[in-house]
Amino acid sequence: MTTVIIPTLNEEKRIGDIVQFCLASNLVNEVIVIDDGSTDKTVEKAQQNNAKVFLSSMLGKGTSMRDGLWRAQNDVILYLDGDIYNFSNNIIELMIQPILENKSDFVKGRFHRTAGRVTALTARPMLKAFFPEIAKIEQPLGGIIAAKKELLKNIYFEPDYGVDIGLLIDIWQLGGRIQEVDIGFVEHNQQSLHQLSHMSTQIVRVILERASRYKKLDSVHLENSFEIQRTQFLQMEVILNRIQPNKKLALFDMDGTLIEGRYIERLARFANRSDQLKKLLDNQEMNSTDRTKRIAKILTGITKSDFEKIAHIVPLAEEAQNVVIELKKRGYVVGIITDSYFVAAEIIKKRIFADFSIAHLLDFKHGLFTGELEISPMMQSNLCKIHDYCKMNLLAHLLKFQRSIPENIRFAGDGLNDICLLKRVPNSFAINPKEDRVSKSATHSTDSLAKVLDVWR
Repeated sequence: MTTVIIPTLNEEKRIGDIVQFCLASNLVNEVIVIDDGSTDKTVEKAQQNNAKVFLSSMLGKGTSMRDGLWRAQNDVILYLDGDIYNFSNNIIELMIQPILENKSDFVKGRFHRTAGRVTALTARPMLKAFFPEIAKIEQPLGGIIAAKKELLKNIYFEPDYGVDIGLLIDIWQLGGRIQEVDIGFVEHNQQSLHQLSHMSTQIVRVILERASRYKKLDSVHLENSFEIQRTQFLQMEVILNRIQPNKKLALFDMDGTLIEGRYIERLARFANRSDQLKKLLDNQEMNSTDRTKRIAKILTGITKSDFEKIAHIVPLAEEAQNVVIELKKRGYVVGIITDSYFVAAEIIKKRIFADFSIAHLLDFKHGLFTGELEISPMMQSNLCKIHDYCKMNLLAHLLKFQRSIPENIRFAGDGLNDICLLKRVPNSFAINPKEDRVSKSATHSTDSLAKVLDVWR
């Protein structure tokens, strides 16, 4: 039998019909829906139609695909998209028959439509350059795929849009038999130019990384491409363009607010550098910029993968995911603003399904932290007259670009570095405040993150 896995995000219009269609097949006895924090009725409609529904462990299509794989009970896996409008009645049979008959190890669905812009302009040219053997596949980015569970368990799932091209390249490199089958006409939701641009960036990154891994690209070129991508991603305009004009904005500190304790303390313990950190962490006599940069120096030589590992395993605050999902349902754009590091904040952002993160940038060379830190430009301005950099300075940038007005902004934090912003915005919350000064600076003080939902309507 077959398990159908469907990653979803706000697919209430189609998810019920797709689940029904799958369970009607005599080849399918399990449908798993992995949800990326939908704010519509996707979850309810999937459950009503007898799908097994789980919340993704982190925002991103690839992560959801992996989460579904580990929950599947059957040996044969079929991935479908949650936004399909038209598909052939025999799509399930067409996709899994080559697997059942042992004629193929990995089946990709090819459907009738003009090649997408990302495929035509990004994926196919790069495959021709680095992996010409699989460049003939018409729709390398297609997400309708089938394979044996045992094969997929040995492949790394890229967390984002790069997952499909990553699976394709890795399975080919392992000698897997790849087949593309015609599944007729399939209609998906159209994506915005911003989404396509983000997808292209992910595709480029994955293909270049695989080219380097399989000795088809010089590592220096790869490292430079990563640095360009990371720097561009941090530019003010990129972050600000995610905040629609006059939208309600909910901002959260990360440490002690969205996660339990401090990220940097967990990282320092992992790297056996707690004693060095303790001397600097709460030293209020030092200039804030100097203290932040000296703390970063302590972490020199730690691998980027270790920075990421700690961000993946640090416990989230109770109700953090539910609070963010509910605020998004109420029309808020949700962001993290933290004195911690972008490499960690981006992972926490995905784990709680937030929209963006603002944090300091670390410099990595050959996968190791160099000890150099760049203060987030979003925290630099002259709005705050007390500190060299301050979370409150974000307001100056928002007003300058007319992305939001103070009356529409909410903030929750817990520490001394949150005081300025807590004072400046209405309906602010001190969450388990570390000192009385923090509690007195906020409109409200509470020991439960979920309490913000009582006030932030």
